[in-house]
Amino acid sequence: MPELSHSQLLVYGAVAIALLLLGARWIRAADRGAAPASSGVSFAADSSPEAGGGDVVVHVAGAVGKPGVYTLPAGSRVADAVERAGGASRDGAPDTVNLAARLSDGQQVVVPSARAGAIPAAAGDGPISLGSATIEQLDTVEGIGPVTAQKIVDYRDEHGGFSSVEELDQVPGIGPATMEALKSRLQP
Repeated sequence: MPELSHSQLLVYGAVAIALLLLGARWIRAADRGAAPASSGVSFAADSSPEAGGGDVVVHVAGAVGKPGVYTLPAGSRVADAVERAGGASRDGAPDTVNLAARLSDGQQVVVPSARAGAIPAAAGDGPISLGSATIEQLDTVEGIGPVTAQKIVDYRDEHGGFSSVEELDQVPGIGPATMEALKSRLQP
């Protein structure tokens, strides 16, 4: 086997390092820009802010182009999640959702259909979405008055939404008894 000269070893070493760097960059780019899997679900290792990944995982549903679970950078807004999910569909009513709210890990963003008559929560038979309900709609729920409804909306705007109904216990004026009564009427 012929011996390689010092300059040939340097060239081969530089090529190997360049290929490694390009491969790592390609893998990172694929992780960041990957669309959700065909099932509509995207799993990301270490994607929670607690794991140090700095990303949030959100479920975008309702009247959007591609509903599913998406990983977005921490600090992203609801508008970013809706855009990532293909934007609002033709019958979507994105103006009924606070598009400026910050996303939180595990949050569900629901873009209601305009055909359903503004916000699905107005129908009365289904649960009201904490992510998009107005003060007036929250006030229709037994156990929530206008003052508490305002506190819920303020909390939602300040914290970027609700990842679960149980998070309502962080809102002043909602105790354990009220929480039990609200669980069947509300959704994140």
